Amino acid sequence: MQLPFTEKQFLDLFGAYNARVWPVVVALWVATLWCSAGFVRGKAGSVALSALAAAHWGWSGLVYHALFFTRINPAAWLFAALFVVQAVAFVWLGIVRRDLVFQWDRTPRHAAAAALVAYSLAYPFLVLLSGHEAPRAPLFAVPCPTTLFTAGLVLAASRPAIPVLIVPTLWALVGGSAALKLGVLPDVMLFPAAVFMVVYGVTRVLQPGGY
Repeated sequence: MQLPFTEKQFLDLFGAYNARVWPVVVALWVATLWCSAGFVRGKAGSVALSALAAAHWGWSGLVYHALFFTRINPAAWLFAALFVVQAVAFVWLGIVRRDLVFQWDRTPRHAAAAALVAYSLAYPFLVLLSGHEAPRAPLFAVPCPTTLFTAGLVLAASRPAIPVLIVPTLWALVGGSAALKLGVLPDVMLFPAAVFMVVYGVTRVLQPGGY
């Protein structure tokens, strides 16, 4: 894959992004930790989790992609549109229609969901441990940890709606491949996340009453 930007441009972009919006980065990380812990304790409902996911995708689409990433990659306009569509899908299916029901249980599927959510929260620290330095590093409130968090969330859904699986799976493959080429090693988890989402989605569709 030939990228239209250099590794230096990529990391410089994160430096500018983190310097400008770091309060939102921190706030989204804290909100995600709070809601994830509340979900496990049965104190965070499906609507709240859908709203949080929508906030992640909307922010990454409108701010990260549209305002920053477009400076070095014209394709980021397409990414921005897809991320906004994903945010709208969470609002429509999770908040308006309430078709997305997230349930916590002690099963292998829920263990995988918890691992992905925990990994998304650990992502900024794993990036720093892998050799990158703040602020010139992808930390949080950016596409890859957003995708990892979403993968964990949909694995905890009693029956995931296919529309909320498409964009995260595509980004896990495309964004993961590009980020690995740029040396962001923690993004390797995007590939298992894509497999989990595809397998769970197909399995649910094939069940009676699936969609």
